[in-house]
Amino acid sequence: MATVRVIDLIDRAESLLQDTTNVRWGQQELLDHLNDAQREIVLFRPDANPVNEAFTLAQTSKQTLPSAALRLIDVYKNASPNTGPITNIDRKVLDDQVSDWHVSTGTSVQHYVYDPLDPKTFYVYPIPAAASYTAMIVYSSSPANITIANFASTTTVITLDDVYANAILDYMLYRAYLKDTEYAGDMNRAGLHHQSFQNSLGIKAQVDQGSAPIPSTPAQ
Repeated sequence: MATVRVIDLIDRAESLLQDTTNVRWGQQELLDHLNDAQREIVLFRPDANPVNEAFTLAQTSKQTLPSAALRLIDVYKNASPNTGPITNIDRKVLDDQVSDWHVSTGTSVQHYVYDPLDPKTFYVYPIPAAASYTAMIVYSSSPANITIANFASTTTVITLDDVYANAILDYMLYRAYLKDTEYAGDMNRAGLHHQSFQNSLGIKAQVDQGSAPIPSTPAQ
């Protein structure tokens, strides 16, 4: 749960930038950097802004995530009707063992197929027989832009969990220092804050592989 106020991060950025009167960097500019930071964090850490909800399945094997979704994290179970878990399975397994799985229907979804290279789409087997069939899914969602009309009185908090506050601040400082790219000192500061941002997130080269579900094989 987020409790860190947006204005507090902006104030800290102003202090570290030694610009508490907003001569060089305006509050709206720093807010823009904060919004960019939250989106950047979710890009590298899909689990930073998860949505867990009942999802109405289409009556086809191909399922398209909601428009706000960035990528699928997991499919847990059949929700309505509540007929048990749904497990991730490798597409090749279904292709080899159930060649007509894209047109097979059933009263309960057993498996889903997901490819991180097509992040907003997943497939289910068998196809739900009813139009109102739902499943519990978790997906990563892009944070909505935070807007502030009055910086003096706002109590708006960040969208992501408080644990990401330091990473957000580092990214704000990174973007702020990039404004003065003709100065080597500011470029160095920008680089240091960007490195700190990355380190605090624990970014790894295999982000997609690390966040992808592990396929199982169907029970015999």
